This record gives sequence, C-alpha cells and structure tokens, in this order.
Amino acid sequence: MVLAHLMARLAPGEHVVRLGVCMEDQDPLSATLPITVVGKGDAEDLVGVEPKYFDNMAFLLACGLAQTLCCGVMYLRSPAAEGDGAPYMVQAWDLDWGALTECTADRASELIGDREPAVFLDAFGVHSENDGDDEAIYPPAVYTVL
Repeated sequence: MVLAHLMARLAPGEHVVRLGVCMEDQDPLSATLPITVVGKGDAEDLVGVEPKYFDNMAFLLACGLAQTLCCGVMYLRSPAAEGDGAPYMVQAWDLDWGALTECTADRASELIGDREPAVFLDAFGVHSENDGDDEAIYPPAVYTVL
C-alpha cells in the first residue's frame, strides 16, 4: 500500500525512489525504483516500473516495515518544477519502528545532503488509515508448491 500511495501522488516525469534499511549487526541493504509517469497529471496517468526493481523495492520495504528493529530512510527524487533552481525535488521519510514518518525539508536535506543537488520539500504521508488491516494478496507464484 505504501508504494501505491506514493505512486498515486507523482506528477508526470521520471522519478526515482531509493530505500536504505539497516538492522542491528547487519550490513545495510538498499533498493532503487525508477518510476515513469506519463500523462497530464490526473487520475488517467500511466505509471510504469520495471518488475525486477519493483519486486526488490517492495520486498525490502516490507522487511523494513515488518521488523521494528530496522531503521533507514526512503527518499523520492522527482523532476523540479521550472524556476526551482535545481534539477530535482527531493522528499524523504524516516523508517523507524515499522513505519515511514514524513521528514520536513530540513530533515530531508540533513539525511540526503550532498548526494542529490536538489530542492528539498516536506514529505507527504504514505500510510493509509487502514494500513495493516487489509488482507495481503500475493502473486500466484507465492502459493506454488516446489
């Protein structure tokens, strides 16, 4: 649901979501999800992702949200609006205690720093009010007996 909420808020253009997850005594893991949105900025827009990147992102995000001992950061890089003075806009979310918390523009700048020449924005919420109350639906391959 988190990725669906995030993708529903994207304007047309080329976006990149990056996620880094750390767990105590483990090497950090990361995933990158390029997202292409084509349309006029309305509900009819087409959102495209490559399945291998989506699967990696969804798996790492699910692990990070399921393990309260995980911490990390997820950030979204989007094309900047004309006149912003930087090529990208960046929003970030802290991953702690099984939830993604919106970062202010200052916090996003602090977390991402010089990695991205960007205009930093306050992040929007990516959890729905009923996250965790829905039954999970997995692709048929998950139910295949080997």
